[in-house]
Amino acid sequence: MRLLGVGALAIALAACGAPPAKESSSSGTAAATAKSAADFGGIDKLVEAAKKEGTLNVIALPPDWANYGVMIKAFSDKYGIKVESAQPDGSSADEIKAAEQLKGGDRAPDVFDLGLNVAVANKAIFAPYQVETWGDIPAELKESSGLYYGDYGGFMSIGYDAGKVPAPTKVEDLLKPEYAGKVALNGDPTQAGAAYSGVVMAALGSGGSADDIAPGVEFFKKLKAAGNFLPVDPSPATIESGQTPVVIDWDYTNAAQTAKLAGKIDWKTVVPTGAQIGAYYNQAINKDAPHPAAARLWQEYLYSDEGQNTYLQGLSRPVRLEAMTKSGKADSAAAAKLPKTEGKQVFQTQEQADKAKQVLTATWAQAVG
Repeated sequence: MRLLGVGALAIALAACGAPPAKESSSSGTAAATAKSAADFGGIDKLVEAAKKEGTLNVIALPPDWANYGVMIKAFSDKYGIKVESAQPDGSSADEIKAAEQLKGGDRAPDVFDLGLNVAVANKAIFAPYQVETWGDIPAELKESSGLYYGDYGGFMSIGYDAGKVPAPTKVEDLLKPEYAGKVALNGDPTQAGAAYSGVVMAALGSGGSADDIAPGVEFFKKLKAAGNFLPVDPSPATIESGQTPVVIDWDYTNAAQTAKLAGKIDWKTVVPTGAQIGAYYNQAINKDAPHPAAARLWQEYLYSDEGQNTYLQGLSRPVRLEAMTKSGKADSAAAAKLPKTEGKQVFQTQEQADKAKQVLTATWAQAVG
């Protein structure tokens, strides 16, 4: 996949009789083809165009997930743009379905926040865009033209109510009788990125590898047979009520509950030994976004120092963390609070993820249901 440069794009548009983006009307047509803030005439012009639209539609962004509640409010306050947040507990697959069902309407998602598998499978519906801090994003974490790129990540973990269950240290601990009817997985692994990575974590902790996740599926089959698997989609509400005393989810999501529930529940988070699977969620812009300028400004904000530190303060690892640490722009106090990891860290390649997805599609429903 090759990048069509901004200059080449302008020439092509001019040849077709279309005006360059920054000279277009407010119809949204030019904003929808802008590949960088420069196409608007700079970041200030992008802000101006986004304010004229006045609204941004986001989807599947829980307030307690990676500090998105704070992020959305800060963006809205800073630019005076109303943020409509739909299906906050939706999955990556739900985001794509919503885009298909609402296409052409003003309620369609402007932007996506997706697991890598879903991003790669749906790149045909994304608009390429490169944020101003593009150079800080590692090459292996971005599609070269800007169709999608990693933004924040972490490691899969086990969150648990220390008042109800013993502290687990490894994945196989969850098969013990003490965890009967208590272990929840965040979503369906064939559709949700967090649940998918939960299966990979289980595979790493059960003799599998990034190339072989079958042991992860087998682990959940055993978990169900033991009566320990709890078929409930966990949420902050189910954790606080005690309905889901053990939750397999990203470390930043689990860790966020510790402070929130202080004085109510002794919620702790552990990244299990020998099962450190990490991943980044990806941002993308809907090519049919009803608010194309606001969509692009949202991306600029997420990848700014302010946005990246907001992720960090939510205990997730922003994609620009290394560059910001070197420049002294990272929130060092927030970085010191990140859940600890030790030993080998695993990040799947796309080839490994594609193979794993095939295994899940073929075996999950029969093994776990």
